[in-house]
Amino acid sequence: MPSADRNTEWGSSYRLNAAETWRAKSGRMGRDVTEALVDYARPGAGMNILDVASGTGEPAITIASRMGASGHITATDLNADLLAIAAQRAKQRAFDRVTTQQADAQSLPFDDHTFDLATCRFGVMFFPDSQRALRELLRVLRPGARACFAVWGPREQPYFSASIGIVHRHMGGPLIASGGPDPFRFADAGSLSRALNEAGFASVHEETRIVPWTWPGTPEEVWGQQQAVVAPFRALLDRVPAIDWPRLNEESHSALRKYQDGDELKFTATIVLASGCKP
Repeated sequence: MPSADRNTEWGSSYRLNAAETWRAKSGRMGRDVTEALVDYARPGAGMNILDVASGTGEPAITIASRMGASGHITATDLNADLLAIAAQRAKQRAFDRVTTQQADAQSLPFDDHTFDLATCRFGVMFFPDSQRALRELLRVLRPGARACFAVWGPREQPYFSASIGIVHRHMGGPLIASGGPDPFRFADAGSLSRALNEAGFASVHEETRIVPWTWPGTPEEVWGQQQAVVAPFRALLDRVPAIDWPRLNEESHSALRKYQDGDELKFTATIVLASGCKP
């Protein structure tokens, strides 16, 4: 799907199924990344804000919780079912200043110079044509407005190494299918900054942070959640013979238990925060 927020598989039932099954615990796991991005973006009272690839509503909901009664946040995603969850979350918290709109990040349905700020958490690396999407963001921002992004840093991270990494070490071959969605597309230092500069952004800034990445549950649960959201790694998992799964599951559970602290698994996540301004 050349005009999708992510490729066909990533924008399909995988995200919805994972959201319905693991919504609360996944939200807790990603909370510190969301907070880091919102702190970095510095939303202000009265702003008109666009959150792209918002999924079930983050960071749009967190932004709304900080803005009081003024301003407006539009949460967009290609998947209307996920946005329905976002709308329900906003309604439950009486955030009437949050609206949702199904939209392709590469062809945004908004006028030029509409928004005072744009955010995107773990989304830009999945856009098939990231330059087209970045230029669209630039178009809909007002002069001087910022677009702020959070993406994954290096592949070598506790959460991945103790789960998908174990499968990859046993199976070999490519970690991610050629041409498929790549969570680590902008993991190399400076790569997202270069993309922002190429798209026409000014005052580009990038930094790396290490934040908590905490799962409120068991190793078995987090490994189940990881397999439910692994559209980028689906080809790898599909290569595993059925006879090997019991051994791989036990090895992953054992590796994950090393991060157990009471009723939680406490990982860290290395992320890249980047931003650019519309000239």
